[in-house]
Amino acid sequence: MIPFIDLQAQRRRLGQPLEEAILKVVRSGAYIMGPEIAELERQLCAFGQAPFALSCGSGTEALVLPLMAWGIGPGDAVFCPSFTFAATAEVMPLVGASPVFVDIDPATYNLDPASLEAAIIAVKAAGRLTPRAVIAVDLFGGPADYPAIAAVCVRHGLKLIADSAQGFGCTLAGRHPIHWADVATTSFFPAKPLGCYGDGGAVLCKDARFHDLLVSLRVHGQAVKSDTEGRTFDHDPKYLNVRIGMNARMDTIQAAVLIEKLKIFEDEIAARNRVADRYAAGLGDLVTTPGVLAGGISVWAQYTIELPDHPKAGRDDLAARLREQGIPTAVYYPIPIHRQGVYSAYPVAPDGLPVTLAKAARVISLPMHPYLAPDDQDQIIAAIRAFVKSNG
Repeated sequence: MIPFIDLQAQRRRLGQPLEEAILKVVRSGAYIMGPEIAELERQLCAFGQAPFALSCGSGTEALVLPLMAWGIGPGDAVFCPSFTFAATAEVMPLVGASPVFVDIDPATYNLDPASLEAAIIAVKAAGRLTPRAVIAVDLFGGPADYPAIAAVCVRHGLKLIADSAQGFGCTLAGRHPIHWADVATTSFFPAKPLGCYGDGGAVLCKDARFHDLLVSLRVHGQAVKSDTEGRTFDHDPKYLNVRIGMNARMDTIQAAVLIEKLKIFEDEIAARNRVADRYAAGLGDLVTTPGVLAGGISVWAQYTIELPDHPKAGRDDLAARLREQGIPTAVYYPIPIHRQGVYSAYPVAPDGLPVTLAKAARVISLPMHPYLAPDDQDQIIAAIRAFVKSNG
């Protein structure tokens, strides 16, 4: 079976230095908030073009923390796509707010600025919720249209989160999403383009006071520097809790793994783009795939295709045919979030989500990672071409 994502090839490349980095943490005993955490945050700032970075325990926590810091809660609306992983939407109910689902652009599969603006206007007119923020998603690794989305947010006075769980490292005109967003978040789940060996996440931001607040919220709302200026204590101020927070710390071992992986990350992004270009050369005349904005670079977390319409052969048939040949596939995402029962009562954009529904019914993802061998990729391309030809 051809690997869908080959993490072991990456581990072999990283070799002994990765194992030594993990053992260093094990031997140090600094398993929580060890020195590797601060070093990782420093490197994330440098790579992600952000003044401040905060590591945390998961990509979901990375989304929750900014909402908490902004005081978003009951009666507030946060706008997001429905064609994404559930974590993007579940963070709103977790703080008591309401997601409002917005359609996607048919070319990029990312948040449609026109649908977003229509949804904001509709929510304001209804008067039941107060628009507070937008979460744009860099789906499948490609950057959302941040200049247009940010302009909508500015017009309506909304905060903007760039959910780069799948797209950390993507750029537009050489700029990372934080250039336009108030906050950029990511996930370090092992299958992500930059993944650790467990769960992990990060928040990138531009404001020192906001970062200080995130630091407090990450560790049970403990007092931080801005809370203690001009005050003295007879005990460690970390035991003074000045707000409701949570336990959102990253394990030190995960930081050590990520420091090693960052050393080769830019090279892996280039390799992912070579793999994507090879797919496009071999399949571009038969299938469609998410487009990348002009001047943009995707990190290709997935390589997703749509087959041409055919009454008797669809993606399930393709998946079965490929599986017979040792080629795995996946469907991201077969049921849009707004069509799942627990989310079905939340608002959607006034014209509905027709593009979301169409894409969810058609997409299928192929093996994608920086170490995909050309021979394996040729086998995948040949199998798809044969399937399309036999059902054309």
